[in-house]
Amino acid sequence: GGAGAGAGHAARLSALAGAPTSSGSGRGRGKPAPVFHMGKKTLKIGPELFALNRRKLVALAKHLHAQEHNLATALGVALIQGGDSAPRYCTDCENIFRQESYFAYLFGALEPGLSGAVDLRTGLAYLFVPRQDEAYAPWVGAQKSRAHYKQRFGVAEVHYTDEMVRVLGEDLQAATLHVLRGVNSDSGLPARSASFEGMSNFVVDETLLFDALAECRVVKSEAEIEVLAYVNRICSAAHVAVMQECAPGMMEYEAEARFLFECYKRGGMRLPAYTPIVASGRRAAQLHYGHAGAPNAGAMRDGELVLMDLGCEYCAYGADITSTIPVSGRFTPDQRAIYDAVLNAQLALIAAVKPGVSMKDLHHLGERHVLSGLKKAGLLVGKLDEMLRASMGAVFMPHGLGHFVGLDTHDVGGYGRGCPPRPKTPGACYLRTARTLKAGMVLTVEPAVYFIPELLSKALRKPATARFFDTQVLSRLLVIGGVRLEDDVVVTRTGCVNLTNLPRSCDDVEAVMAGAKWPREGIKANAY
Repeated sequence: GGAGAGAGHAARLSALAGAPTSSGSGRGRGKPAPVFHMGKKTLKIGPELFALNRRKLVALAKHLHAQEHNLATALGVALIQGGDSAPRYCTDCENIFRQESYFAYLFGALEPGLSGAVDLRTGLAYLFVPRQDEAYAPWVGAQKSRAHYKQRFGVAEVHYTDEMVRVLGEDLQAATLHVLRGVNSDSGLPARSASFEGMSNFVVDETLLFDALAECRVVKSEAEIEVLAYVNRICSAAHVAVMQECAPGMMEYEAEARFLFECYKRGGMRLPAYTPIVASGRRAAQLHYGHAGAPNAGAMRDGELVLMDLGCEYCAYGADITSTIPVSGRFTPDQRAIYDAVLNAQLALIAAVKPGVSMKDLHHLGERHVLSGLKKAGLLVGKLDEMLRASMGAVFMPHGLGHFVGLDTHDVGGYGRGCPPRPKTPGACYLRTARTLKAGMVLTVEPAVYFIPELLSKALRKPATARFFDTQVLSRLLVIGGVRLEDDVVVTRTGCVNLTNLPRSCDDVEAVMAGAKWPREGIKANAY
């Protein structure tokens, strides 16, 4: 095959994965009842969104089977197992359940204990639900009928999980069961493979489904983009609410709490899309601050910046947004210089996003703009091209420029079969995909500057990189900690649309923190 064949393979997959679109919003007359709706003015998501996802899977699976698989193994039925509820260790207290993303993509059913099947020959879909012991009814309510599941989720039939062997074998005549087998390129963990009693009665294929389903999720339909735009609108408004409440003495967890409250109240979003990060002062130099060992427990101080990486999800589709603001409501000259270096990089990158551009090239463009901004701020001296060759970008931005976003914060498909390999250069090696952009992809654009003591010390010990620093300026800027600006954009045919809507210039941030309305009058909303 070689690199050319791999690129062609990836192109064919993306073309098929970008099949016809539909709003699927469940709004208006004549449309089916929503699969998901949290009442009031929250978004209604109809079953057509998930029916379209299934059609994309069937089309791509048929293509892969015809082109690359042993036709002696007949195309059969894709079987996906949803997530199970889990107790908190040995207790009877259950963790809040969140559905497995591959299952959510195909069916939109967010309850635990379900399995689903898609007949790749006919395109028909089936749900399997567990039988509920009547003794549980007083605690969790009466079991919903199979007719309820069939009507709500738009599937052909609904059966109990203990009928799976009979339904798959006798009713569907599934000579082959296609199940997930593959490793997530971000976590290194395996995808959940379907398993049930009696599975040994079937021929099981583990080579087709993982690649096909991951590729389907890379290019979003218009219906999916509508959901992601909704989530971004709500999360953007929640970021603004936090900005306007922020003040010296406020605890980081108070900002987290206000954000989560606003997302739930405004948009019916129960779950954060990832662990919330509210890092003030030097704590912003920890990229994933907010974990259990550093649980957003610091106090915000006058004169500091606070970096807030906060996003929630709706029907499992999430937003990933970061803002950085001055705790006092006013940027110092040094803070403004570093912030503008990051902002100018982000604006240039968003302007560069379009089909045909590779994520690797975008990453290097981001490094160039960041380093240029740091040179303008007086922190760096020397020639920009020499800084780039010395990997100075990775000293200040030791992560990738962006990643896919959707049902997972770091969405799948970044390094699938036939995709460009992970870069090996510092900084770019952390890119979660090196793919060439295509219309319908949704990704983050998140340039940053961090003052990470370990990376700076290492760079200062090496003559090849130490020569670029003005150490007096560096000592003055260390207190900034870090600045990151992160928006979610959807690639269009000619460029991109920014789904995130936040004040970004220093002047706008200061105005909003002082109480100005956002969005400003006359600001046009995005196309979604």
